[in-house]
Amino acid sequence: MIFHRFGAVVGLMMAALLSVPAAHADQHQQMAQKAAPAADAPAMKDKSKSHEEEKTDPTAGAHAPVVFTLRTGIAEGRMVYIGVGGDIDHKINPTLVVHEGETVQVNLVNGEGAQHDVVVDQYAARSAIVNGKNASSTFSFVASKVGEFNYYCSIAGHRQAGMEGNIQVLPGNRAEMKSSGADITRDPADLPGPIGPRQAKTVRIDLETVEVKGQLDDNTTYTYWTFNGKVPGPFLRVRVGDTVELHLKNHKDSLMVHSVDFHGATGPGGAAAFTQTDPGEETVVTFKALIPGIYVYHCATPSVPTHITNGMYGLLLVEPEGGLPQVDREFYVMQGEIYTVKSFGTSGEQEMDYEKLINEKPEYFLFNGSVGSLTRSHPLYASVGETVRIFFGVGGPNFTSSFHVIGEIFDHVYSLGSVVSPPLIGVQTVSVPPGGATIVDFKIDRAGRYILVDHALSRLEHGLVGFLNVDGPKNDSIMHEGPAKQ
Repeated sequence: MIFHRFGAVVGLMMAALLSVPAAHADQHQQMAQKAAPAADAPAMKDKSKSHEEEKTDPTAGAHAPVVFTLRTGIAEGRMVYIGVGGDIDHKINPTLVVHEGETVQVNLVNGEGAQHDVVVDQYAARSAIVNGKNASSTFSFVASKVGEFNYYCSIAGHRQAGMEGNIQVLPGNRAEMKSSGADITRDPADLPGPIGPRQAKTVRIDLETVEVKGQLDDNTTYTYWTFNGKVPGPFLRVRVGDTVELHLKNHKDSLMVHSVDFHGATGPGGAAAFTQTDPGEETVVTFKALIPGIYVYHCATPSVPTHITNGMYGLLLVEPEGGLPQVDREFYVMQGEIYTVKSFGTSGEQEMDYEKLINEKPEYFLFNGSVGSLTRSHPLYASVGETVRIFFGVGGPNFTSSFHVIGEIFDHVYSLGSVVSPPLIGVQTVSVPPGGATIVDFKIDRAGRYILVDHALSRLEHGLVGFLNVDGPKNDSIMHEGPAKQ
């Protein structure tokens, strides 16, 4: 069973988009901070929600469902459900543990060809009947009742033959459980404001490489290698013509040598040749910001993909003279992969699997470093009428992203990160390669929840999802439930 602990799936996406209960889903399923345009004005968040929104939004406070996959089979001479992956991998009729109020998704896969289903009476929830080997069905429900409940196969005789297990619903919010690792997630609103019109000057940038045990998922930790303790590293902002004086310090407790390669710098290794830095040491390099654009930076110490997958990447914006067109709100989002020995959702401390890394078989696809980073921990906030800009990059190290915001169309896309070429207009999805970046702008015309995804949508099941929560009027002339109004 793939226990995708809070793995993002289409069931919750549909609930979030449509504001309808998720139970019986037989399909693969806050007010904003007022961003200041001035460079020195801090962005503020007002995460309150209207009374009406609280009543109608069943996903309030949730960031993605708890996902279980059950495969039917024969074990110990009886018909059973077998868990696949995570904490319940290979377990027979595993106990599915969730918390009160969580959305639960159950994926059923037919393992041997006979007819089967899964039923949970207490939630009036059930899968479709799967008939034929490898056939599958999905259903979901909200765990609104605390206690232990049975799930079973309703095909005549199958429950008696062994196809029965328990769902345990624990009281309290999982998010309030004590974390065992540091919060390494970079808040997408954590970026400096626009530079605007000024003369070129010398800009000092200080980066520190820090190795830290961080929270990968609710019950999962991982040792990240970071710039300044967060993933991605800090958003760096200069203007064309600036002279950048970079100080790279490697924390004394680090075990590894680290460095930095700026894709926006011209010179040996993008500065990596001068910044191979031992633990406890500091290096300095100076370069000229020659060409405007949005650029990735990353560690470039062998094995380079190891340093990148562990979290050592970020973005450098070199503004054109006079700056970019003004918007109301800016966000900073990066996508990466993590390759762990154990499968996605496994509790405890995860370790990197070098063979999976080299063979490009990640367990996790993530925005800003962790599962739930842009849903539960740091969702994006905006208001109707505002123009939003997202600086989006791919640390990788291996996979291209098809970046998409469900329910929005990008008004402007700075293709391949170029800010000297005219932006594309009216774009649905933008392709960003590993080590690449882009800038997308769009005006928000209707309130609701908009979902950030990589449109290689299977990656939703590996943690890759974000929320943009928009407060304001729900403009029915743009979209409303039901037939057209006369």
